[in-house]
Amino acid sequence: MKLVTLTGVLVLAASAVVLSEPYQDKSLSVALANDVLMEFVRIAPGTFMMGCSPGDIQCADDEKPIHRVLISNGFEMAKYEVTAAQWQAVTVRPPALPIPAAADNHAYGFSSWSTAQEFIGYLNERKDGFRYRLPTEAEWEYAARAGSTAAFAGSDVNAIAWLGQNVMARPEIVGQKRSNAWGLYDMQGNAWEWVQDWYHARYYEQSPGSDPQGPSTGEYRVARGGSALSGAVTARASARRYVGPQASVDYYGLRPVREAIR
Repeated sequence: MKLVTLTGVLVLAASAVVLSEPYQDKSLSVALANDVLMEFVRIAPGTFMMGCSPGDIQCADDEKPIHRVLISNGFEMAKYEVTAAQWQAVTVRPPALPIPAAADNHAYGFSSWSTAQEFIGYLNERKDGFRYRLPTEAEWEYAARAGSTAAFAGSDVNAIAWLGQNVMARPEIVGQKRSNAWGLYDMQGNAWEWVQDWYHARYYEQSPGSDPQGPSTGEYRVARGGSALSGAVTARASARRYVGPQASVDYYGLRPVREAIR
């Protein structure tokens, strides 16, 4: 299975709200195995308002207070959620459910936080000049918002997200819905996406203004974005979910980020 290389974007940051501008053919890809590719989009540094979107009446207490965050270093984020074919190419472990070859582009939605870390570890064993990791919660929201302060990143949620209609035992094929403004697909819906952070309900009250890493310890890890089984309220850009790191939950996947090793 090959993912078709699409036009990427270069994200340009303003001093406050980050803006984006198309830039031809700047998406990067890495060959994994058996002709399976993983594509990345460059995300530039910038600032944004993290937490409950203005006018959003569905926010939970753990999405408050809204606060300004600086992402001081650029990174590259996978254009799509990790697919079943990518999972198998990297881990040499069959997907949790048999998936026909023609459907290898389904998002892999059977990962615990701990097995997501195993996948990241396998990527790093390749020693290809990049350090792979899960995004921080702040990086994830920054990328999902793509310069927007709206609850659904300025888009019609049905145009960008698979939500609430999937009765299959797996998420949908990646990249079928419209991308966000920075060229990332399925940031809302399809599969929940694990981030690196521990969860704390009141973390935003004390979160640093630059590159927050989340609490130093905790009981639960954070997942973002909602899934094809959940409703729109979970797909809001600020919505947070917490789950035990060992829990293997259907419709939970990942989207790696990477940074060049200097």
